[in-house]
Amino acid sequence: MESCDCIDTQWPADELLVKYQYISDFFIALAYFSIPLELIYFVQKSAFFPYRWVLMQFGAFIVLCGATHLINLWTFSMHSKTVAVVMTVAKISTAVVSCATALMLVHIIPDLLSVKTREVFLKNKAEELDREMGLIRTQEETGRHVRMLTHEIRSTLDRHTILKTTLVELGRTLGLEECALWMPSRTGMNLQLSHTLRHQIPVGSTVSTNLPIVAQVFNSNEAIRIPHTCPLARIRPPAGRYVPPEVVAVRVPLLHLSNFQINDWPELSAKSYAVMVLMLPTDSARKWHDHELELIEVVADQVAVALSHAAILEESMRARDMLMEQNIALDLARREAEMAIRARNDFLAVMNHEMRTPMNAIIALSSLLLEIELTPEQRVMVETVLKSSNLLATLINDVLELSRLEDGSLELDIRTFNLHGVFKEVINLIKPVTAVKKLSLTLMLAPDLPVYAVGDEKRIMQIMLNVVGNAVKFTKEGYVSVIASVAKADSLRDWRAPEFYPVSSESHFYLRVQVKDSGCGISPQDIPHLFTKFTQSRSGPNRSNDGTGLGLALSKRFLNLMEGHIWIESEGFDKGSTVTIIVKLGTCDNQIESSSLQIVSRTRPS
Repeated sequence: MESCDCIDTQWPADELLVKYQYISDFFIALAYFSIPLELIYFVQKSAFFPYRWVLMQFGAFIVLCGATHLINLWTFSMHSKTVAVVMTVAKISTAVVSCATALMLVHIIPDLLSVKTREVFLKNKAEELDREMGLIRTQEETGRHVRMLTHEIRSTLDRHTILKTTLVELGRTLGLEECALWMPSRTGMNLQLSHTLRHQIPVGSTVSTNLPIVAQVFNSNEAIRIPHTCPLARIRPPAGRYVPPEVVAVRVPLLHLSNFQINDWPELSAKSYAVMVLMLPTDSARKWHDHELELIEVVADQVAVALSHAAILEESMRARDMLMEQNIALDLARREAEMAIRARNDFLAVMNHEMRTPMNAIIALSSLLLEIELTPEQRVMVETVLKSSNLLATLINDVLELSRLEDGSLELDIRTFNLHGVFKEVINLIKPVTAVKKLSLTLMLAPDLPVYAVGDEKRIMQIMLNVVGNAVKFTKEGYVSVIASVAKADSLRDWRAPEFYPVSSESHFYLRVQVKDSGCGISPQDIPHLFTKFTQSRSGPNRSNDGTGLGLALSKRFLNLMEGHIWIESEGFDKGSTVTIIVKLGTCDNQIESSSLQIVSRTRPS
């Protein structure tokens, strides 16, 4: 016993108490050893846990605590020093792990609290998102109603249907107690109630536009809240408890065609507005939301566009009716004019035939009388009769030709003819007159001018006789020259007709004729009137010659028919004039060699 290394207990042991402590330490150790197993199971089954290392510390602490209780079982009886050392090491380890775990808890408690705070924050965010999603769903539902309303009011162009549909759809979408529309009067001084949803306000009621509340609505481009007792609302409170409803008003621009000019800029005039009044139910404490006010503003703009379209349609329908009436009147006038033209042409044809026979007889008899012996006085009278008869015959022919040109019945006689021969014949016909007046008459043909061409020979000769005859008639002394050539591209810059663009080809060419004279000349302001029928220049001192004023008018119409042109140039009185003619002619395959630039006929004054 002296050599035993045992440690005795310091106090006497009560066997029953020791027995209970022994059993308790055993169960405590068992419980301590089971808790880490449960923690290990929890960590393995948990998909997310941010503090696994803390659980490991707790597990070590609990295992050590269980170990101390388990070792403590041997201390209830005689035990060796080794057991005491093991017990001491276990308690020291337990103390270290316990302190370390306590210190780590100090650090993780704020994190755990923040996790709770974050949980509350996320919960609040989730509730806020739920509210926003509800608002978005409400706005989407409202937007759908707006699209439906827009489709409904744009599917018709009747004003009454547009306004009635707007009130009904707004009342159904927003759950309104009343919705009313005030339209401006013709004078613009009053607003008149034209449409209501439930007729709580008598239709036809009027409100002055000078009221402050009306001016406030007109001056705002947004929906504004107005008192429920103002003249625009006119709510009669029911008996008993009464909750005043919220009322908003928004302006509706009224666009008309008169508000726009040709360049699409609005006129600087007073704008016209209607007012839409919307009222929430009186038996609830409901308030207007911002998205509802935005919906009202959008609907007001859509109604304004629909009403403007309806106004444009009404205006276009009125314009169409007026245009149809004008077209009917124009068609009637055209038929009457055509009947008058046919009657005139028939009359001219009959008169031409009936007058030409006695006129030819007078001309023939007058010519025969000049061949017999007459006294000077008789000869003058017969020459006057012959001259007047020839003038009248020319007038009859010109009037008939002009009539046929105007009604489109004149057709060109296109054939191959001798172009040089036409100019020679014109000179031969005019030569006797120039000989009597002692004028120099010159014809010059360019070397490249074709001898033969395709065109209306008769009309070309008639044009040349009119133009050359006028030059001889209005020239008392001096010369008259006729120059014929083919129009070249380099001479285009000399033409005085910017709207006339002739282009030569292998199948046709353009004949250019210039008739120059040293006569009395023409005033520049008279030149534009010379091609008007029955018109002559009377402003010059030498314009006392007889004539009908049809020669140049007929020539211009003939040239237009042959895709040609004519113009006159003169520097003034007593400075002569130049007439330029451009006419389109076809080319002929068999051409006869023409001589170089030559003087075909030249008569000098004696």
